[in-house]
Amino acid sequence: MAFEDFQTKQSVVIVYTGEGKGKTSAALGLLTRALGTRWNVAFIQFIKHWGVGEHVFLRDISPLFKDQLYFYKGGKGFYKAGELSEKHISEAQHKQAAKETYAEALKAVSSGKYELVICDEINNALHDGLISEKQVVNLIKNKAPNTNLCFTGRNFPKELLEHVDIATDMTKIKHHFDDQFLANRGIDF
Repeated sequence: MAFEDFQTKQSVVIVYTGEGKGKTSAALGLLTRALGTRWNVAFIQFIKHWGVGEHVFLRDISPLFKDQLYFYKGGKGFYKAGELSEKHISEAQHKQAAKETYAEALKAVSSGKYELVICDEINNALHDGLISEKQVVNLIKNKAPNTNLCFTGRNFPKELLEHVDIATDMTKIKHHFDDQFLANRGIDF
């Protein structure tokens, strides 16, 4: 088949998953490319509530892109992650935060306003039972025709792969966390 025989899709669904580092970083690269193409982008973040580098970056570039970039920071941190979990946040609070963040994502994908909607760490929220597979499929089915959708986080279910166009598994070969070193600011968060 010759290159000229290929077609372009109006929009795609992308998944960055796996145990390796780089899922949010890849989504931020996608955000950069989309903004550089003058697309409207929504970055909807499940799970992370603590200060991470992308929050500062998104806050600082927002004035440059005005209405072209929307950032919503939802979630209440790691859920049932032992020592990494916030002790003062209840299961009900985690579920409420996931519900509100999901509502923001659904509003963004169905609005037709954004050419790209990134649902960062949604796979974790799904795996933890804070949202359902039905809700994830609902995001895909209700997205506007011109809206590209990106999901990040560990543990994307294999049974949902039929609903996506591009899936990348970030495979960990080695990470210093395994040698009991903490995550590094600017590299890991």
